[in-house]
Amino acid sequence: MTPEHTIATYDVVVIGSGAGGLSAAVAAADGGASVLVVEKADTCGGATAWSGGWMWTPRNLFAQADGVNEDRSLPRTYLEHRLGENFDAAKVDALLDGAPEMVEFFEKRTALQFVPGAKIADIHGDTPGAGTGHRSVGPKPVSLRKLGPDVAALLRRQLYETSFLGMGIMAGPDLQAFLHSTRSAKAFVHCARRVSTHLLDLATTRRGQQLVNGTALVGRLLRSALDAGVEIRVSTAATALTTDSAGTVTGVRLEGPDGAYSVSARRGVVLATGGFSRDVDRRRELFPRTPTGREHWTLTPSTTTGDGVTLGESVGGRLDRSVASPVAYCPVSIIRYRNGKEGVFPHILDRGKPGAIGVLADGRRFVNEALGYHDYTLAMVEQVPDGDEVCSWLIADQRYLRYFPLGMAKPLPIPTWPYLKSGYLTRGRTVRELAEKIGVDPDGLEKTVAAFNEGARDGVDPEFGRGTTPFTVGSGDADNPWPNASLAPLEEGPFYAVKVVPGSFGTFAGLVTDRASRVLNDDDQPIDGLFAVGVDQSSVMGGHYPSGGINLGPAMTFGYLTGRRLASTTGDLR
Repeated sequence: MTPEHTIATYDVVVIGSGAGGLSAAVAAADGGASVLVVEKADTCGGATAWSGGWMWTPRNLFAQADGVNEDRSLPRTYLEHRLGENFDAAKVDALLDGAPEMVEFFEKRTALQFVPGAKIADIHGDTPGAGTGHRSVGPKPVSLRKLGPDVAALLRRQLYETSFLGMGIMAGPDLQAFLHSTRSAKAFVHCARRVSTHLLDLATTRRGQQLVNGTALVGRLLRSALDAGVEIRVSTAATALTTDSAGTVTGVRLEGPDGAYSVSARRGVVLATGGFSRDVDRRRELFPRTPTGREHWTLTPSTTTGDGVTLGESVGGRLDRSVASPVAYCPVSIIRYRNGKEGVFPHILDRGKPGAIGVLADGRRFVNEALGYHDYTLAMVEQVPDGDEVCSWLIADQRYLRYFPLGMAKPLPIPTWPYLKSGYLTRGRTVRELAEKIGVDPDGLEKTVAAFNEGARDGVDPEFGRGTTPFTVGSGDADNPWPNASLAPLEEGPFYAVKVVPGSFGTFAGLVTDRASRVLNDDDQPIDGLFAVGVDQSSVMGGHYPSGGINLGPAMTFGYLTGRRLASTTGDLR
């Protein structure tokens, strides 16, 4: 075959198989369109499969069932305050109107089922319009056996660093049970059942069968797509877009196991390739404090190299450089395994637990550690002096390690010695000894710990107000014996530290689109036949991170809305 040879025609061709792409594919196919999904990797899911799977979807049917009937003006007010000059009213309104519809569609018509995030608060609780819960949904856990062997053959596996022996743990009651397994008989039984089932699955199928978080989301979306008649091709890269004489995008040139060929798209091509967080050249150009492009450790798969942005630019689209941050930050630590490989661990859970603080090289705290992961990393990038390595250290005491994980190091009864031996974790008998070992100013760290401890004993954090909003309280521990769920003094030696560096869950800077996800050219006119969703679309949040799930929620919503429009027989794509 030659690249010019068109082997098939579809109504819709979707490039990428994360949340945005699969949402668009399912919605379009449900509406009667013929749909092809192509994925460059040999498995589906992209960064979505390695995520927590939670989606920010205000005013959803689960909130209404609980009697929470928010007016749209409340989450809109929250975003207006948090996004500031990056607030795009048309896109925000499209999200807030479309999210409830999206949740209802998938819950009632597909294999994707949800659990409500009734207690998940918006990050900045002191901002007008902030929610204290009921604005999120997550994928309902599911057995891979139930989804079927065709889904198993396509699904990306759980990220090892965010699992326990390869088994995913879901935020909420499941996670709380693991954190309390040594303090509660009920929690211990739950964990024993989960782990024993997982080990049995490994012994019998060589693969965990209990899907939670992002793998559950992608697995359920794949089941929904296959049930709707979507054709999915993996190990197939999109190398170019085809256009007609008027500049309308008419199809895609592909490179797969059978060679190079083209497919046509009667109604449109949807870009959903997962952004450019693995593109070293774009990172060097756009990411702050990244002079070579390699001073950044992303949690996305190796295939997220910006293909969607490149394809969009090739036909007149443009990358949005006006966002507040081009990258969706997450603090990470690097773990080096005995086989020479490196792993990247996201610090989502540990920062807000009582008995841990984050410090810079001068030994001082620099942020409310219990805020969102983007907030923590952004503060680190902004406050480390120019010329110094951008990093921080999470510091904790022995009591903390008894109950909570510190990065990859797990609480009792899991031993910490492998992490100490590898150098991932550092231990000191005193705060001063620890500081000297990790290269942090000893006087500064001793002063910081003493001041923090004084407030923590009384349940206050005068410097940053940690534990004063629903989100930061929720990041703590309800069983904390000290007055504040997020605060406890660091006073029981030995003391531990793990080095934290800038990482990401993806990118915020994507192709400029209108509220209908149509890719726009330099004149802000839509390029006919071309759409972008997920992080190939410039973030509706404008480069801000106001709540958990603000990547996946918009990806699912704009993917769904795009798919419905493309399935429309009227051709109305406004």
